[in-house]
Amino acid sequence: MSLADAELELLEAARRGDEDAYARLIGSHRAQLHAHCYRMLASAPDAEDALQEALLGAWRGLPRFEGRSSLRSWLYTIATNACLKAIERRPKRVLPVDYGPAADPHDGPGTPLVESVWVTPYPDREVVSADPGVAPEARYEQRESIELAFIAALQQLPPRQRATLILRDVLGFSAREVAAVLNTTTASVNSALQRAHRLVDERLPEQSQQAALRALGDDGLSEIVNGYVDAWERGDLDAVVAMLAEDVTLTMPPMPTWFAGRAAVAGFFGRLPLRAGRRWRLLPVGANGQVALAHYGWNERAGCFLPHGVNVLALSGARVSEIDAFLYPEDFARFGLLDRLPA
Repeated sequence: MSLADAELELLEAARRGDEDAYARLIGSHRAQLHAHCYRMLASAPDAEDALQEALLGAWRGLPRFEGRSSLRSWLYTIATNACLKAIERRPKRVLPVDYGPAADPHDGPGTPLVESVWVTPYPDREVVSADPGVAPEARYEQRESIELAFIAALQQLPPRQRATLILRDVLGFSAREVAAVLNTTTASVNSALQRAHRLVDERLPEQSQQAALRALGDDGLSEIVNGYVDAWERGDLDAVVAMLAEDVTLTMPPMPTWFAGRAAVAGFFGRLPLRAGRRWRLLPVGANGQVALAHYGWNERAGCFLPHGVNVLALSGARVSEIDAFLYPEDFARFGLLDRLPA
């Protein structure tokens, strides 16, 4: 695949040191490259660091790029290798359910881990538009491929298997193209993909959140979200619990503690976030292609509602089957959220 004439002109200008031309050259690829790095690394901050390293590497490598492969393929090669290097330098990221057993219903939230081992939420506005280069045979749709269950499953794969599955099944590269990216053989790519499929398929739920949301429809989804927000803002524990599935799970990164089952989650909610006197404001926010809500808690000293955490929900029918409450107030800026809400 040869470069389009417009890209070729920008490439030549960028080779001459035109930074504006370079920015325009990679501009249409940037968001999708960022999402690719997130799938590889399961961390929005790590993805940003890897992307910056990749784009700097691409800028420096422009004189060696002759256009025999597509610009897209070349950029993904650099970004993938930047991610593989990053993985070597840090521990695997997981959700608390993959870190240890569920906590006793009477336990508190525990102590946050200092070490960064957790999957982090991702603003799904980055992948609202599909990558035009994705082939029709890609196995996963773009928004499905940033769902928390999928991201967490990917992290259980060895790094090169992870890259293989993402490049083949999410981005639609051919086996030959993936072999070129990873400097291996087509046979090795096909073998790695088969092994990756077995592990990922075992860990994924029967229904993706994209399928669950489509089954509900806009009106059904609005009813659930509005009811959930209203119950929290009224501090109505019974109403919140009534919306939970019997086998619901609650995680709270950076705390390793997590709870399994409606009774355990209800007990925790009643003791802490929904005990009498706590006040909340919730704002819908796009995260990981799922229903997500930014929770603001009332702060008496500040006289306003302050960021508490971004809660990403999984739905099963009309019930909430999973709550991943990411208790990182610093995430609010990444999602374009206000740093306070007035009373």
